[in-house]
Amino acid sequence: MPDEHRGSDGEHELQDRYGTQARAERFYTDQVLDRLNPTMVEFIARMDMAFIATSDGNGECDTSFRAGLPGFLHVIDEHTIAYPEYRGNGVMASMGNILENPHVGILLIDFVRDLIGLHVNGSARIVEDATLRRSTDLPPPAQGRAAELWVVVGVEEAYIHCRKHIPHLVPVRREQRDWGTDNPRAKGGDYFGAKARRQGAAEELVVR
Repeated sequence: MPDEHRGSDGEHELQDRYGTQARAERFYTDQVLDRLNPTMVEFIARMDMAFIATSDGNGECDTSFRAGLPGFLHVIDEHTIAYPEYRGNGVMASMGNILENPHVGILLIDFVRDLIGLHVNGSARIVEDATLRRSTDLPPPAQGRAAELWVVVGVEEAYIHCRKHIPHLVPVRREQRDWGTDNPRAKGGDYFGAKARRQGAAEELVVR
């Protein structure tokens, strides 16, 4: 990646305003790659969760959580990764954004062993499971549930997320993962009470 193309215009404006150009340039030079190196490939292969950032054509943002067995986020080659999309709530917010704006940001964090993170930014496209399996050696379906679609990301930037504020978490064994389930209880139900409050407000209007 040429030096003059690293970082956004906004980044460089703020670096100039607050005098951080030298620090920023060291980071760009030392840490920002335009592909995955072998250590990054190994890191991705053992991660079981990721945070996916997208935005629509108007720049409205959304961040989603994705998880699976280690390696669910599959490295096709040093320039390409893919992650599965299982049956969900039907909204398809992230993929809808990708249709309008293919730029995505992926953040993977190791909370358990090394307390370090990896950013992967790139351009995404949506591919059906059967189509991608014809050309790529994908992981087997989790618990027999095949992904309906895959998001394939062309890597444009890959760089470290520093460990100083990453908490150390200890995983607890979870016997069952209900990948792709429609069971309301397994999905979390109305945990934040949005549906209950809406129903309560509607009933109050009826009483009035």
